[in-house]
Order: sequence, then C-alpha cells, then structure tokens
Amino acid sequence: KWKSLYQIQRERKQIMRETCSKYKSNNRRIITPYHVSRIFVEDKYRVLYCEVPKAGCSNWKRVLMVLNGLASSTKDIQHNTVHYGNYLKRLDGFDHKGIYHRLNTYTKMLFIREPFEKLVSAFRDKFEHPNNYYHPVFGKAIISRYRVNATKEALRTGSGVKFKEFIQYLLDVHRPVGMDIHWDHVNRLCSPCLIDYDFVGKFESMEEDANFFLRLIGAPQNLTFPKFKDRHSNEERTTTKITQQYFAELSPSQRQRSYDFYYMDYLMFNYSKP
Repeated sequence: KWKSLYQIQRERKQIMRETCSKYKSNNRRIITPYHVSRIFVEDKYRVLYCEVPKAGCSNWKRVLMVLNGLASSTKDIQHNTVHYGNYLKRLDGFDHKGIYHRLNTYTKMLFIREPFEKLVSAFRDKFEHPNNYYHPVFGKAIISRYRVNATKEALRTGSGVKFKEFIQYLLDVHRPVGMDIHWDHVNRLCSPCLIDYDFVGKFESMEEDANFFLRLIGAPQNLTFPKFKDRHSNEERTTTKITQQYFAELSPSQRQRSYDFYYMDYLMFNYSKP
C-alpha cells in the first residue's frame, strides 16, 4: 500500500515537472511574496500548504490548526474560525529570508481537484446560496453585462446568476470584475512551476492521500483528515454527474473554451478531458 502511494506521488510530480518544462519558461524567476500569498505555514511540523479553494481547503486548515496546537480536534473548529480567524500564518507574511528558509526546508504540499468539478462546486457555493459578497460584487456585474432585459430586482441584488452567464464572465477577456481565487487556475494560485511541491494530493482520493501525508510528516496517530462537508452540508457534494448537468447548459463551443481556459491544470495534474 505504502509503496503504491509513493509511486503515485512520484508519477504526479513527474508529470507536473514535465508540463512545466515544456510550457513554462519561468523556472528561473525570482519567487516573490505574491507567488506565496496562498501558502499557509505550520511551523511545528514544518508544513507549507498551498490553498486551492473547493479542494478540501477548509478541512486542511482545520488539520493545520490542530497540528499547530490551536485546537485539540478538527471537529471543534467552526467554518468562520477557519476562514476569518487569522490563526494560521501565510508565507508572504515573512521576510525574504523567512520565506526562502521555509521553502527550502519544509514539506510543501497542495491538493487539487478536477477543474470543471471545482468550477461547478464554486458556482453552487457562491451563487446558488445567499452571499453578501459574491452577489453584490460579481452577481450584479455579471447580470448587467450578460443578461438581456434583466429585471430591476436582479440588477439591484445580483442574485440568481445562471451558470451560462457565469461562464460568459469567466471566458470574457474584458470581464467586468476581476478573477477570484475560487475559479482561478491552480497554476496561478500555487505557482507549481516555480515552487517544487513535495506532495500533490487529489480531492478524488482525498482520504487516502491526506492520511498518507499526515503519516509522512509524523502527525499524531489520532489525527485523521475530517470527512465532513463544511458548508450546505445537507446538499450533495459536486460530483461528475452534477458537473455534467451544469455543462449540458452550455454550447459545445463554450464547453471547449472552458476546457481551453483550464488546459494547463488539466495537463499538469493529469486529468483527462471531460
């Protein structure tokens, strides 16, 4: 079992490196605080975790908090504490020397997810539930730009964005509001061509990968990766089937362009074209 898990890691890292050397010329670039702004630091077990939203990040932050001694169990930590509590340090909060010391000596890891599934998961979370940030900031801009004959109410609240409209925004080079970490490329969030990650986990094999990682860093035996769904827990997780239902609303050209948009993530993390 361990042998096969080590082998999987070797293969994932090799594919990542090969993709980088083929497509990216930035392997000599200087690592700036911007490149490490999504990386969380756990100094006790010497872990660097690059946060990829919708790929188990809330539960990973809970695990880091337990490792750090900030909580005794992942079950005790509320969603808001995880995301707004500022208990975990980020790598860009250290000086140049502190950043490089940690990059060179800590175990660097990231967890990823099939790009279309990750996208649909983000859409469902941010636009199909009340949200006092995404509706007024993104929703209003998306509806006013892409919906013909939008009602005053829709323009006022920004609620009720349709998946097709969301995709129009995503693929628009002149998009009315900027990018957001929930649908940005992993390639951009975690700079895997610049930072040589030691461990690449996948959402699809989360439990196995996560618990393997925890054994590798010598985490306490009783600490396992939590299985609970953090938000909208009564709602089914975004699956391949649910993702297909959303993408069925798009034209073939929109589907192709969405794939092209995430092409590097598909390639780098060895996901097959849907």
